[in-house]
Amino acid sequence: MPPSTESTESAKLPAETTEIVESPEVSTDTPKGIDRRAIAIAAALLLACSGLIGYGILDTPDKPKPRAVPTAEVTYEVTGKGTAEISYLARSEAGKATVLSAVDLPWKKSVRVPIGKAPNINVILDEKGGEASCTLAIRGRHVQRATAMGEFGRATCTGELPKADGSVG
Repeated sequence: MPPSTESTESAKLPAETTEIVESPEVSTDTPKGIDRRAIAIAAALLLACSGLIGYGILDTPDKPKPRAVPTAEVTYEVTGKGTAEISYLARSEAGKATVLSAVDLPWKKSVRVPIGKAPNINVILDEKGGEASCTLAIRGRHVQRATAMGEFGRATCTGELPKADGSVG
């Protein structure tokens, strides 16, 4: 007997059906908004920098400002011909002398000298000798004149500065 169509149909395998199941979307993009780690790092850096700045400001010792030393104007002048070595007292709190070598004469200089330091000028002629005179004026008033003569001749002019109140000494 020939096989029936029913049995042939039942012998057939059922058709495979594929079912597609959709899963919820998983995003690989970075989340919108601010990263909390970046905020924490920025805050830590800001705190460290402000701490260092604050330490530098607060740790600076207060040094008293030096008091201004009162001074008086002094004019030194050397007349004559040739060259000489000149030393004079100039502005400085310590009142140190300034030494100039081989100065061509005549020469003149006005400086500020600290009150309490006696202004002076020293002139030493060179080996050629000659004659040179030094003069000293304090606040425009002539105080002293001296003359150097001959080979390595010397002259010194000295004065007293008036005190801040105008009195001398």
